[in-house]
Amino acid sequence: MRSSTFIRALPAAVTAVLALTAGQAVAAPASAPAEHTAAARTVTYDASGAAEFKDAVAKGAAIWNASVVNVQLKPAASGQRANVRIIADNGWPRTLSTGLGSGTIYFGREAVDEGYNTVRISSHELGHILGLPDMKPGPCSSLMSGSTAGVSCTNPNPNAAEKAEVEDSFGLVGAGATAAATPRMYRD
Repeated sequence: MRSSTFIRALPAAVTAVLALTAGQAVAAPASAPAEHTAAARTVTYDASGAAEFKDAVAKGAAIWNASVVNVQLKPAASGQRANVRIIADNGWPRTLSTGLGSGTIYFGREAVDEGYNTVRISSHELGHILGLPDMKPGPCSSLMSGSTAGVSCTNPNPNAAEKAEVEDSFGLVGAGATAAATPRMYRD
C-alpha cells in the first residue's frame, strides 16, 4: 500500500522538480549577445617608434578598447612581431593599412604643430587600422572626419556608426571571413 502511494506521488514530484528546474533556467541571467560570445580578435601594436606620442597612442587604443568588443588593441610583447607599427615623423599623419588590423601609422608632427589634438589623431589613425575610411567633410562628432572638423575639435571617440562598422568587420573576421590584404594609404 505504501509503495502504490509512492508510485502515484512520483509523477507529481518529478513534474514539480522539472518545473523548478525550468523556472531557474528561465530566471538565469541572460548571456551576452551572440556577436559578443566569441573571443575578441587581438591586434597588437608597437609604439616604440612613436617618440613623444606614445602616451597619445596608448590613450587612443584604450578609447577603442572601451568602445568595441570584437577587437582589442594591445601593445606587442617584447620580441613579438606587432600587427601595427606606429612611427613619429615630421609629415602629416597617415596610415598605410595592409589589411584589416594591420599596417603602419605615421604619427605626423605637422598636424600637431598646427594644433590638432594628439589623442584624436591617434584614435583616428587607429580607426583606419580597424578598417574605417575617412568621412570628409564631417562634424567633430565623427572621429573619421579627421582634420575637416577643425583644430578646435578634440573629440577622440568613435560615434555609434563607426563603432558598429568596426564591430561588424571584426565580427565577420571572427566568424571565418577573411580580411582584404590590399594595401591602402590614408592621409589624415
